[in-house]
Amino acid sequence: MVEEQLDQLKYPIGHFKFPGGYDEATRSKLKKSIGELPAKLRAATENLSEEQLNLHYRPGGWTIRQVVHHVADSHLNSIIRFKLALTEDTPSIKPYDEAAWAELRDTAVTPIEVSLKLLEALHTRWINLLDGFSEKEWQKKAYHPERKAEMALEEFLGLYAWHGEHHLAHVNQALK
Repeated sequence: MVEEQLDQLKYPIGHFKFPGGYDEATRSKLKKSIGELPAKLRAATENLSEEQLNLHYRPGGWTIRQVVHHVADSHLNSIIRFKLALTEDTPSIKPYDEAAWAELRDTAVTPIEVSLKLLEALHTRWINLLDGFSEKEWQKKAYHPERKAEMALEEFLGLYAWHGEHHLAHVNQALK
């Protein structure tokens, strides 16, 4: 029971599940989710005190500050992964130690406003890249060494839409 409760705190919107493909309407919803994330994250963190930025969303979890900076780090990596898959033949993507990155000095000392602005600009570029993808482009792949699998860009689309909503839920959870 305790393990289930911890899993719910860690994954408040559930685990990501790829259904094996998306139709264009679903892709549009996922792109919309990605496009709207910076504004949602800004609204959720607006006017938070230093004390609130240091709240953890679960025992042993990151602070709101770390979550915001993590989303920026992760989504920077994502657009690079998309571009690699579009321009190379099934490139191997570079994993990184997310937990270690969350402990780096820049996460502790950089105001979250910097990452919020970065996300706004990055997501504008990202949506501009995604808009107008052909079916062939959605099926382009990259190899994910941690998952030991090839992933099509449409799966990455779903994963990163989920990722943004997942961490937005963490922020809201920490503030309850």
